[in-house]
Formats: sequence, structure tokens, C-alpha cells
Amino acid sequence: AKKKGLSFEEKRVRMMEIFFETKDVFQLKDIEKIAPKEKGITSMSVKEILQSLVDDGMVDTDRIGTSNYFWAFPSKALHARKRKLEELESQFAESSQKKEALQNSIEKSKIGREDTAERAALIEELASLRQKKEQLKAEIDKYRECDPDVVEEMRQTNKIAKEAANRWTDNIFSIKSWAKRKFGFEESRIDKSFGIPEDLDYID
Repeated sequence: AKKKGLSFEEKRVRMMEIFFETKDVFQLKDIEKIAPKEKGITSMSVKEILQSLVDDGMVDTDRIGTSNYFWAFPSKALHARKRKLEELESQFAESSQKKEALQNSIEKSKIGREDTAERAALIEELASLRQKKEQLKAEIDKYRECDPDVVEEMRQTNKIAKEAANRWTDNIFSIKSWAKRKFGFEESRIDKSFGIPEDLDYID
């Protein structure tokens, strides 16, 4: 079977072992020689692994002249782990408090909502009232024509329609009068020919 390569985290652990076991200070080129030989970390990944440890504060680095030096001591690593543990414990405590507060809110919200006969009756009454509200709304919509604004709008519409009807009636009377004078037609003949009602008159 093909040998499985080291994971990123395993490489980090093994690189820290180099520092802890030797308690020495190294340059990058030194680690690139030691890591593959003693810890099975490929030289190609040494720089990336080392930088991740520096970024996490687990390895110290300093530039002296033209060279960068790296070191890490167990005491600092222990302190860093302790600090991280405290941070995580603080976050856990905060999350636990939030969870407890939410649980209390849930329990409080349940008060008065127990499945009792009284609550069931109230729910039924509420449903009935909602249905009644919809019925009343429908009744209101039916009688909307009695709304003063609607009535006024209808009055104005009727006024316009009445004026238009009387104008056309006036026009018909004028044409009938002209036809009688021009052609000597009787009024009854004109009405019959053009389908004009005999009782046609202006609207009051």
C-alpha cells in the first residue's frame, strides 16, 4: 500500500519537535535540511509550515543582519497553549450563558400556553372572532356604495352622463326640426324611420 503523507497539522507538530528537542536557534536553510531528514517533512513545505507557526505565535523570529533566525522554547509554547485554552474556556462559558438565557426565555414563553381546556376554548373563540371579522369586512364592502365619497363620485358621474344625454336629445330634436322643414316629413314618420321613441324628452 502507498504510504500516506503527513497532514498539515502533523507537519506542524513535528517541526515544533525540532525546536523543543534541540532548544536551538535556526536559519530557514538549517530547518530545510533537518526537517526532511529527521521528521519526514518535505523541504518544499518547510517554509509554509514554519510561517504558519510564526503567524500563530508558536515560533519566534528575528532578522539579524541579512539573515532571519527562528526559535521556540517549550515554556513559551506552554504559555501560548494555556492562553488559547483560557480563551476557548471563556468563549465556552459565554456560549453556555447565552444558551441558558435562551432556554429560560423559551420556558417563560411557554407559560400561559399550556394545553388546558381554557386555552382550547380561547383559541376556538379567537378563530370564531377572526371569521366574524372577515364576514363583517365582506358586509362593509357590500355597503361601500353608501360611503359618502363613493356617493359623491357616483353623483358626479351621473351629472356628466345626464348632461351628455341631454346634449344628444337636443341634437336629435334639432335634426328632426331641420328634416321637417327641409323635406316636409311628418314627425311620426321621422321617429319611425330612425327608431326614435315618441316620448323622447330631456332628463330632469
